[in-house]
Amino acid sequence: MNLLLQVLVNGLLAGGILAVVALGFSLVWGIMNIINLAHGAFVMMGAYLSYVLFASFGLDPFASVPIAFVVMFGFGYLVQRFVINFVVRAPILTTFLLTFGLSLLLVNLVLLVFHGDSKAVTPAYLGSNFSLGPVTVAWTKLWTLVVALAITGAIALWLSRSKTGRAIRATSMDIGAAQLSGVRVAHIYAIVFALGAGLAGAAGVLVGINQTLNPSMGDPYIIKAFVVCVLGGLGSVEGALVGGLLYGVLEALGSQFIGTGLQDAVALVVLLLVLIVRPRGLLGRAVA
Repeated sequence: MNLLLQVLVNGLLAGGILAVVALGFSLVWGIMNIINLAHGAFVMMGAYLSYVLFASFGLDPFASVPIAFVVMFGFGYLVQRFVINFVVRAPILTTFLLTFGLSLLLVNLVLLVFHGDSKAVTPAYLGSNFSLGPVTVAWTKLWTLVVALAITGAIALWLSRSKTGRAIRATSMDIGAAQLSGVRVAHIYAIVFALGAGLAGAAGVLVGINQTLNPSMGDPYIIKAFVVCVLGGLGSVEGALVGGLLYGVLEALGSQFIGTGLQDAVALVVLLLVLIVRPRGLLGRAVA
């Protein structure tokens, strides 16, 4: 029982990162109908930005989360306005190829600058932990979860309370009605894509605190984000959170009781069951 409790806690702590990674992916996919294959590269860029700030200026990695968000938000806005915007109405294969090519470009640029050596962000408190009964919790993982929950809550609040957030929600529900109401859809699309990139950058910082960095580190998170989106519900902030936490727990259980390397199989089996029982995801809205 103690082992099971420890595994569950580890899964929840890891699931917070997956929720933030998947949230940006889900918003872009759900609102723009673009499966952004460069999302993993955005995660990687956020992690490397945190590494540069830590190695060059000694900035605490948690303090670099808002910086990574802002930098990647601006980068994502420019990419959408001057690249993605030209093919946003194109068939999905076109956006597939474009974002895949963008991912390859970004990965190779980082590889050119930083080479293939693994990097690490190592603050003084890395490795410290505390015990809560039979469960041992690493401080970095706990604060990672707290930051992830704070980011998710802030995005949910912004989408529901701000004028731009309401415009984004209106565009996702009915683009024609949104245009008739005066919503500038091109601008909203740029904001959504920028938001996805910013969230990926923030998630990359959280990922970089908990693992080593390399130019291809973002690749596995594309598949994980896809699964989390389908589990929780496409375009749903709450769905991304629930799906991320659920995936984290399933991955931890699979790794502990089935074996490392097969943990993803558990999550994929659960994904298949969810698709059979509830195709729109656990918290996804019905489509008329």
